Amino acid sequence: MTPEPTSGVAVPRSPGVPIERLTIRPRFRGRELGLLLVVGLTITVGSISLGATQRLAAAGDHAPAITALFAPADLGLLATYLAALFAAHALLVLSGRRTDQVILPTVGLLGGIGLLLMERLPQSLAGNLGGLAHTQLVWLLIGIAILSALALAVRNDAWLRRYKYTWAAVGVGLLLFTFVFGRDVNGARLSLAIGPVTGQPSELLKVILVVFFAGYLSENRPLLVEESTKLGPLRLPPLPYLAPMVAMLAIALGIVVVERDLGAAMLFFLVFLLLLYVATTRVSYAVIGVAAFIAGGAVLYELFGVVRDRVDIWLNPFSDATGAGYQVIQALHAFARGGILGTGFGNGLPTIAGRPPIPALHTDFPLAALGEELGLVGILAILGLYLVLIERGLRIAASAQDEFRALLAAGLSLVIGVQAFIIAAGNLKLIPLTGITLPFISYGGSSLLANSVIAGLLLALSDRPPEARAPTPPRSRVSRLLRRSG
Repeated sequence: MTPEPTSGVAVPRSPGVPIERLTIRPRFRGRELGLLLVVGLTITVGSISLGATQRLAAAGDHAPAITALFAPADLGLLATYLAALFAAHALLVLSGRRTDQVILPTVGLLGGIGLLLMERLPQSLAGNLGGLAHTQLVWLLIGIAILSALALAVRNDAWLRRYKYTWAAVGVGLLLFTFVFGRDVNGARLSLAIGPVTGQPSELLKVILVVFFAGYLSENRPLLVEESTKLGPLRLPPLPYLAPMVAMLAIALGIVVVERDLGAAMLFFLVFLLLLYVATTRVSYAVIGVAAFIAGGAVLYELFGVVRDRVDIWLNPFSDATGAGYQVIQALHAFARGGILGTGFGNGLPTIAGRPPIPALHTDFPLAALGEELGLVGILAILGLYLVLIERGLRIAASAQDEFRALLAAGLSLVIGVQAFIIAAGNLKLIPLTGITLPFISYGGSSLLANSVIAGLLLALSDRPPEARAPTPPRSRVSRLLRRSG
């Protein structure tokens, strides 16, 4: 059997012909380069704006020189980050792979916005790690390296689909380990400390569960689509085939609920429900899932005080304006001060006693800070960037040649989209605050690295052979449905 050709790799054409030497043919990525130049210009303008604001505030009555007003806030920080983005682009060019050319610039712009926000906030928020912005830069550089490595190294998905149960067991094991040995943060046992490094295993679990769901659904999709279990007027999924996946999800959700990580629980459930609908296109499954979600939420409200407190704060934060509702109220005030165009980078509400007005501004409320300084226009632009990532992921899924790749690409893009929606809606008081991070913008290594893994896998999945001059009709039913809906 003749192996499938890959970009830049010489392969045997018939049995008995020796394998030719591995060759790499660089491929120009003009669209990606153009977008990266726009990203670099945007981040540079933002850094200059932030630097001018900071220097004017520091000078007081003595105006600084004009040249100082046009200098970036931190030239070294800016140059290092942009150099890493263009280095990743150069590696993709040299590899010759025909991967998506929009994902890297989109991720780069989101990461750059987050880096500028970390420069603007008090550096002491990072604790003893050397400053908020510089610590965030380190995580961003590691994230770009992971993204590039996965985009270059992953050339097939067999190692993902073949060991889906193993990956799921590893993820649940990490959560159990966190429950036993982790530490409490604001009433939730989320973090696991190894030496000076602290991480949240739930961030990695979201990737692992998508791999498991994609593998299981791709194998059992025909049965889930064609078979049903009748319960009166309702047509339920065939329980013998759906049960293992639901059990896997229930274990993960149960551990997360016990750990009080409700944001991750909501994220896992919504991604599971969306993937089930994408795989089967059965509205009844979605309706049953939403009903189960509402019923489960009611039970959690009665059983867990942390859920009850967050719902009560969401409904009426002004009942405890200086206590539990303080952060939500301050976030609403920040959005109101920003208005349509914002106050400008660095012109947000001054710190109070050296601290930002919202205690968890760099982790849970970055959108509120950006809403104040960039306004409604800036918030819509940021949300638009997440929509771009979702669109690129669904486009990759629509062109996939098998069910697993289609569901995996759709699931990975939905993870980023759903997570962004949850935290944005929580900041805007549309849903109870859950405490998860805003992808690529919030401070924190766990979130940045996990989302970089997602972006790298999407890039790898988007690769297509050089012979594909025109799009070929996808063999995957999921791909055809996604293509028709797009």
